Amino acid sequence: MGEESVQSQLRVTSRNRDTCGQISRGLCEKGYDRDMQQCRAKIKELRQMYRKTQEASHRSGGAPKTCHFYKELNAILSDDPTSIANSPVDTSQAAERGGKPTG
Repeated sequence: MGEESVQSQLRVTSRNRDTCGQISRGLCEKGYDRDMQQCRAKIKELRQMYRKTQEASHRSGGAPKTCHFYKELNAILSDDPTSIANSPVDTSQAAERGGKPTG
């Protein structure tokens, strides 16, 4: 049983690495100079920002909180698997809003 959990974790880790690599390659093709580690760090940062925003919205009695790229992050990270199909994310538009190419 323990070996299965280790194998499962390795598959997830490998998939995450592959995903970050794909994002890095896609950004390079669009003129952005980002390596896999930079993409991984940014994804982690965005995920944490989204979760903190979600928690703050659930805690406060006021208007729901939002953050940069909230709509896109919600489509990707929400617990509703249909939200991704209903709200496709165009990474080229997100990259254009979020920064300038380097290099």
